[in-house]
Amino acid sequence: MKRVCVYAGSNPGNQPLYREAAQQLGVSLAARGMELVYGGSRLGLMGAVADTVLERKGKAIGVMPTALFRGEMVHQALTELIEVSSMHERKAKMMELSDGFVALPGGYGTLEEVFEVLSWGQLGIHRKPIGLLNVNGYYEPVLSMIQKAVSEGFFPKDHGQIVISESDPERLLSKMEQYQPPALQTKWSELAKQK
Repeated sequence: MKRVCVYAGSNPGNQPLYREAAQQLGVSLAARGMELVYGGSRLGLMGAVADTVLERKGKAIGVMPTALFRGEMVHQALTELIEVSSMHERKAKMMELSDGFVALPGGYGTLEEVFEVLSWGQLGIHRKPIGLLNVNGYYEPVLSMIQKAVSEGFFPKDHGQIVISESDPERLLSKMEQYQPPALQTKWSELAKQK
C-alpha cells in the first residue's frame, strides 16, 4: 500500500485516547512511507492524523468540496489539496487515490464513508483492504451488526470478512498489507452463471 485513505471525525471525541490513536496512526503511516489521503480538514481527528504525518515528513493529501472551504476548516499545510465540487466527488476521488482504507472513530460522515467503501468492496468495485481502528471498542457495535447481518442471512459469511479490525495502528496496517480479498460469491455472479 502506497496511499491509505483515512476516514475520521472532524471532532476529537471526549476522551484523549481518540486523538492519541489518530496521532499513532499518523506516526505509523509516515514510518512506513505511506501517504495519507483524507478529507482535508485541520479539525478533530482528521487534523490530528494529518498534523502527525506532516510533522514526521510524510505526505498528506486532502480532498475537500469547495463549499467546505472555510479558513477555520481547511488544513493550510498539506502536501496537496484537491478541490472537488461535491461530497460524492470527494468520496470517489479519495477511493481512486487510495490503496486501502482506515476508519478512525467518527460520526455520521465517517460511518457513511466506511459503509460505502464496504459496499463497493462487496460488489467487487474494488478489492482494497478496509480497516477499522477499533479504539476503546468504538467499532464493536458495527462489528456486531455485521455479524448480525450474516447470521440473519442478509449476506454470506465471506462478505463479513472484508473488514479488518484492530485496536493498534501498527497491527492494523500490517494486517491490511497482508490482506487477500476473499472470492466473494454474490447473487449477481450466480445470476451470470445461469445465463
